[in-house]
Amino acid sequence: MNTTSPMVERFKDYFRVLHESDLSQLRTIYDEGVVFKDPVHEIRGLVELEDYFTSMCSDLSDCRFEYLDELVSENAAYIKWTMHFKHPKLGNRLISVRGVSHLKIGDKIEFHEDFYDMGAMLYEQLPLLGNVTRWLKLRLAS
Repeated sequence: MNTTSPMVERFKDYFRVLHESDLSQLRTIYDEGVVFKDPVHEIRGLVELEDYFTSMCSDLSDCRFEYLDELVSENAAYIKWTMHFKHPKLGNRLISVRGVSHLKIGDKIEFHEDFYDMGAMLYEQLPLLGNVTRWLKLRLAS
């Protein structure tokens, strides 16, 4: 079932150009008791989430999301996206990674889990580890 959700639209607008977003506005999107998960972290609570995004955004020179597809119901959403970002420790070149966000929504977002390929995001970008990761992917695809 696809419906229009003001909270999903607010979420997408906020993350569209993340490195320029006002992190104090996270409180208008996320519930105080939010649970956030990604392949590296599990964060509980709005304060910890604000700290995480503050730390993450401090080093990014660019971070924006291109939305590809979504499935929205009354209390949940799955949003497919491509994240484009630049990070000085990864050569400050544009890196693009596809992923999906799963949201559970009450008055605000209560649960947010991101699924993405950690290898494409990080491991393939590092000189030595990137070569090994790409070689392994090619071997597994054969």
